[in-house]
Amino acid sequence: MLTAFFAMVRKDLLVYFTDRRAVLITILVPFAMASFMGAVTGGSGGRSKISVLVVDQDGSPLSQKIGQDLGADENLELQRSSEAEATELVKRGKASVAVVIPSGFAKRAPKAFFAGGEKPELTLLYDPSDAAELAMARGILIQHVMQSVSQEAFSGQGGLAAVQEMLGDLDQNTAMNGDTKDTLRRLLTTVMDLNTTTTTTTDKPAAGGLTLPYTTREVAVFAGESRNYNGYSHSFAGMTVQFLLFLSIELGGTMLLERQRGLWRRLRAAPLSRGAVLASRTVSGAFLALFISTLLFAGGRLLFGVAINGSFLGFVLIAVAFALTSATFGLFLATMAKTQQAMRGGATFAVLVMTMLGGAWLPAFLFPPWMQTATLFAPTRWAMDGFDAMTWRGLGLEQALAPTAVLLGFAALFGVLAVLRFRWTE
Repeated sequence: MLTAFFAMVRKDLLVYFTDRRAVLITILVPFAMASFMGAVTGGSGGRSKISVLVVDQDGSPLSQKIGQDLGADENLELQRSSEAEATELVKRGKASVAVVIPSGFAKRAPKAFFAGGEKPELTLLYDPSDAAELAMARGILIQHVMQSVSQEAFSGQGGLAAVQEMLGDLDQNTAMNGDTKDTLRRLLTTVMDLNTTTTTTTDKPAAGGLTLPYTTREVAVFAGESRNYNGYSHSFAGMTVQFLLFLSIELGGTMLLERQRGLWRRLRAAPLSRGAVLASRTVSGAFLALFISTLLFAGGRLLFGVAINGSFLGFVLIAVAFALTSATFGLFLATMAKTQQAMRGGATFAVLVMTMLGGAWLPAFLFPPWMQTATLFAPTRWAMDGFDAMTWRGLGLEQALAPTAVLLGFAALFGVLAVLRFRWTE
């Protein structure tokens, strides 16, 4: 019986490797997609900058200072432009955000800073597909504009003129009560004295404007020694998971084709139970899955630095467990349909949904809370979490045990269902 079992395993492997073009496609397509996805999601740790255009219609020292501060920010890639050109570039997706500083900004902003007068309007032109980058650019803009405007108010010529104008208008303001006027007058007088002092002295101005009352230090947290995040690690794991499931569709389709050709009827005469037949298919399918996984991660290691920073044994356990899961999933698909054509449509849809829910395309933390919970019922989620933990997260063997156990549970479930639904003939 063992001789027949291993003969069937050998036959499946020979059939697969005979079609060299199919073997190359099975490896090169996921490799190419993983390379592309890895580059899009950050590559080997480089930080991508937000492309921002600045349209300075004011031309004042204040607006120029704002532009200089934005250009010096490490999160932005700044380019000066006209409003028409900026609108066209954002419209065509060549820039994410454009900031339009209107004429008269330097005159009105310091007055609005103290007295709540008419506020100048900064216009943000943005690409609707880059809403996240709009939020980031808005936050950075608030920081630099607030600092520049407050600095101008306390130590700039424009701010001094604005304060003097507000003091002159204060007595004409009938909407403000006397106590409030007196308080505001004292405040403005103090600001004018400070402004006069800092603009007439040759020393460094004492008033540098309002700044954030803290600094930040960004630390990427990994298990073990500090290292850069490698986006290729996640993308290679995701494409490996996706294409192993596509491989399971091919294996299931091959089983259905063999049954249509009568091979299963002839095998029924051999000293093999249906459990042994399906077990041989599981072994050959798992071997092919491991073969593809090994080549993909090895290629990722050589070209993009994809490393197993965690437990190597844990990585092997997860790889073996998911290989068995994909192999038994193929058997399950073969027993759920009567023909290849009937199986492929539904199976392809199921694989795409599982891949999406598993976080192979987009990180799972972007999903709504209810969907994050629902993804725990997908084997792909456990495979992705396990591969991430053993590669770029650098976690230990204990973090591989739960994903491995769950994946083996899915493999057992698919295998039992396949045995129960297996039929020797159509």
